[in-house]
Amino acid sequence: MLLLVLAQLAPLAGPPAPARPEADCLADVRADSARAIQAATAWHLAGGGALAKQCLALAYAAQERWSAAAVAFEQAAREAEAAEPAAAANLWVQAGNARLAAGEPTPARAALDRALASGHLVGLSLGEARLDRARANVALAALPAARADLDEALALAADDPLAWLLSANLARRMGDLARAERDITEAAARAPDDAEVAYEAGMIAYATGAAEAARIAWAGAIKAQPGSDAARRAQAALDRLAADAQPREP
Repeated sequence: MLLLVLAQLAPLAGPPAPARPEADCLADVRADSARAIQAATAWHLAGGGALAKQCLALAYAAQERWSAAAVAFEQAAREAEAAEPAAAANLWVQAGNARLAAGEPTPARAALDRALASGHLVGLSLGEARLDRARANVALAALPAARADLDEALALAADDPLAWLLSANLARRMGDLARAERDITEAAARAPDDAEVAYEAGMIAYATGAAEAARIAWAGAIKAQPGSDAARRAQAALDRLAADAQPREP
């Protein structure tokens, strides 16, 4: 998640004084996030504007203080909206991602709604924002809304395996197993060694009654990324599958 927000650092125009290039902020965050928080706070008080707030958000993100990062991104977005609305839209996306990382889907969706309503997201950026809002909608059990967002994300960000993975997962949850199978195949073609993709492939196979295919997929998840959360869930699924296969005492 930190890599995501670092990659999305928007090119805001800093104030004439004090000057502080974006590269300095990133270097500060990577070197010492606690000191970066202090420096970004002082920079904002000295007139650093939205860019200083964004730097502060990145420092909080480096510490995985996601709620604090989200607040700072939201403040940066509000400060940027008048002068740099396109940059503000990207900041709202960053805020939404931070809220998702904090487990706060309601404000995440609100932030992403603002980003999408701005009209300044196009192409891949628009697709990724729709994908993020789909994640929020799934967390809020708004599955039809998530489906609409994911369909748009797949049209605009078709090379992103996460979009296909989430679409497959949503299709399974909504009982559309034929679509789930198609979409997980697309995800696997783009991320053949991803444990999350393999785990979901096992879940879909099991839902269709293909227990052996599920076992193979879950074993593949463990092999692909041992020790990952997906691998642990795959092992638990294999344990349940083995227990179900044991003959029961009369």
